[in-house]
Amino acid sequence: MSDDKVGTLTDEAVKRKQRLAELKRKNEENKSENSNEPSNLPKPKFRSYKPQDESLKENVLEEAKPGDVESEVQDLLSAAHSKVVFEELDLTSLAPRKPDWDLKRDVSKKLEKLERQTQKAIIELIIARVKNDKNTNLAESVSAVEQI
Repeated sequence: MSDDKVGTLTDEAVKRKQRLAELKRKNEENKSENSNEPSNLPKPKFRSYKPQDESLKENVLEEAKPGDVESEVQDLLSAAHSKVVFEELDLTSLAPRKPDWDLKRDVSKKLEKLERQTQKAIIELIIARVKNDKNTNLAESVSAVEQI
């Protein structure tokens, strides 16, 4: 049985060597085909250099032309000279805000809820006082609570 395993191992080794030889052959063929084709290297761009060789002169870029800045400057100057009309400006938007404006904005909903609860509690206190003191006037009870 061990001889049988050794035989199959040698057969597999031979097959592996054959596959490697085929891969080497294919790789060499691909290299020879690629060497015949011209390589696709990037062409140089000459901006400030003037090449001496005639074949490289086709890669020379034209000189850059400056843009028309005068018209843009004129537009900016005319916009700067136009007078600002103060009547159109809203002075409330220009006024600085108090340092705690954002805190007040965030807490305002909670304060409204607390204010409603406070009013309900005051009403309950008035009702309780009126029930306890049947002889007193309702207006006097309300004014007494407001003084507190």
